[in-house]
Amino acid sequence: MSTYNVKIHDISKRADRGKSKAYRVRWAVAGQRRERSFITKALADRFRADLMQAVKAGTPFDELTGLPEKSAAEQSRVTWYAHARAYIEVKWPSLAAKSRRSAAEALVTVSAALVAGTRGAPQADVLREALYSWAFNPNRQDVPQRREIADALTWIGRASRPVSDLAKADVLRQALIACARKLDGKPASARTVQRKRATLYNALRFAVEQDLLDYNPLDKIQWKAPEVGETVDRRVVANAGQVEAILAAIPDVVRDGGRFVGFFGCLYYAGLRPSEAASLRRTDCDLPPTGWGRIVLAETNPYAGASWSETDDGRELRGLKHRGQGETRTIPIPPELVGLICEHLERYGTTPDGRLFRGLRGGPLASSTYDRVWKEARAHALTTEIAASPLARRPYDLRHAAVSLWLNGGVPATEVARRAGHSVAVLLKVYANCIDGEEEAVNDKISQALSASRGRGRIGGKTARSRPVRIAKAQIRWVASRRNGNAL
Repeated sequence: MSTYNVKIHDISKRADRGKSKAYRVRWAVAGQRRERSFITKALADRFRADLMQAVKAGTPFDELTGLPEKSAAEQSRVTWYAHARAYIEVKWPSLAAKSRRSAAEALVTVSAALVAGTRGAPQADVLREALYSWAFNPNRQDVPQRREIADALTWIGRASRPVSDLAKADVLRQALIACARKLDGKPASARTVQRKRATLYNALRFAVEQDLLDYNPLDKIQWKAPEVGETVDRRVVANAGQVEAILAAIPDVVRDGGRFVGFFGCLYYAGLRPSEAASLRRTDCDLPPTGWGRIVLAETNPYAGASWSETDDGRELRGLKHRGQGETRTIPIPPELVGLICEHLERYGTTPDGRLFRGLRGGPLASSTYDRVWKEARAHALTTEIAASPLARRPYDLRHAAVSLWLNGGVPATEVARRAGHSVAVLLKVYANCIDGEEEAVNDKISQALSASRGRGRIGGKTARSRPVRIAKAQIRWVASRRNGNAL
């Protein structure tokens, strides 16, 4: 919707959450407050002047974006690159930090493909850096750029196709093909393709809202994304002996590795997600001297990077996945995990804010750190043959092993779903896998059932076992006759 109810305020100076952007332009559109921060006063003045000029010219403002609307002629010339930047600006405040990064990755892929030509193009890696680190990251758009980055952004601003071109199937197909390929030209994973296509679809919906397109062209194009495998590969699921062997190896292969044992133990014995374990606090844990304990989860603190979040440490405090704001999840924990956490507290204590686990330098525990620790310990604990397999290749596979163990141990699916933080439908579809090493026991049971069934009943005075033998002999005679040119 459009409005002429616009009020523009003076520029103010402040410290923006410890970041370098100190000059803030504030304005209101239809009573809704808007603001944008800049690294220099000159940039803020320029932006405010553009707003003032639009008001003086009688240009209506868009209530969704808070910015002046474009004329029909201007809209027909709006490039995909300009539209993508406007899209990320609008979506940015409502996106989680990791979702911001994911959306930027998709927009980089699509924008690099939707160019009218390659004459004068920068190197591919320079263009990707310019788009990823500046163009599609509002937190960094006003950070000084290297000359090659600025040149790359200038080039794509000129070379980008008009949004209207995406109504053509052959042009839109170029974007979809780019989404389906990795940088080396090999097929991307089905989940990556699905994620990037979803961002493209939403950006095109935004184009419809902005009257840049009459309809979403993705609804008409004949292109099918690869199917996303939603079930866990049973080969990744380790048994208790294998997990405990890897946990025991951690202090031997990593300096001060003991501080990570409790973290990985939470993933296996409690089925926590890595982000849930990384944000676990002492006050979340009930640790009795004997028997089972309990963990009560209320929040996660995933790491996405400082440039994608609103905090200097790159983390974002959020509620639990698949839970409403303020909801908690209670997980009983076995004595094995109670012991690991108690030992961890005795040796390492907690961070100043009460978190159990931290990085080697005392900061937040990053995924790159615990991934490296797990990789080294796994290679040390497993045989060469098993280490080359998918078994427990990622720390997240410990959660798969935990849920599979509970299901195969006879725990009701409703209780497993509650502890894991899933719906029952998702649980049974994704996590119903056998523990590695139990296949032989299952096969033995099937063999016993087959043996028991062979002695039951007779057919025509003969045992049921004799029929396959007669059929096999008949097949042999038929094959022999064919070789001799005869028919039975």
